[in-house]
Amino acid sequence: MSEGNREQDRNQMVAIIGAMDEEVALIAKGLGGSAHDGQSARASLDVVRGSLQGASGPIQVVATVGGMGTVNIAATAQYLIDTYRPDAVIFSGIAGNLNKDLHINDVVLGGTLRYLDTDMRMVAQFAPGTEEFHSDPHLLDLAQQALDRMGIKHLVGTIATGNYFVDSPEKTAQVKAETGADAVEMEGAAVCHVAARNHVPALVIRALSDNADTDYEVFREFDITEYADTAARLVLNIARGL
Repeated sequence: MSEGNREQDRNQMVAIIGAMDEEVALIAKGLGGSAHDGQSARASLDVVRGSLQGASGPIQVVATVGGMGTVNIAATAQYLIDTYRPDAVIFSGIAGNLNKDLHINDVVLGGTLRYLDTDMRMVAQFAPGTEEFHSDPHLLDLAQQALDRMGIKHLVGTIATGNYFVDSPEKTAQVKAETGADAVEMEGAAVCHVAARNHVPALVIRALSDNADTDYEVFREFDITEYADTAARLVLNIARGL
């Protein structure tokens, strides 16, 4: 971390991007002195700021809902990086399961993230010059430790990101054939892509909500209250480990 990019005398800053309002509201309750940053409305966001005690001192936290799809989440990630200059970006959400050894509510950590519907041969000609993306090793370690403490089954795997909802056996087979992924969703690779361009460590966490076989109109009615509580506790536990 260069002096030109980070002030040496300030507390660490973590940016958390959540999947839903309930999750971010629970994160805000876990922070000291939490308050909404009105300036974030200019980016069509509602960012909450606060602090918590980390392993090596106080940590400043900003948290917001990111929006669905690669463009929405990329815009959110870039805004958070530009505005708050975080030392890490943590993104949590839900995903469709593609791994027969995993089950609903298990977690896939994004060791590798690949775009599903993008020709990376062209995209990778620009910074950061790679065809796939990866969560930061240290953040992955902290996440695995937190998941172990919480008793949640998890693995560090491959996540596929695309701008369409995967909801049929045919689409599931296509995703697995093209990416070898353990889970499929619509944002993770874009978060790590933007973070890599900005030289910021990132972590993608995905809890499995279904087996990528549920029609979206049915899926949107799922009760994800329990997930929101688990995700909020998980990301705060990870942040405390920094």
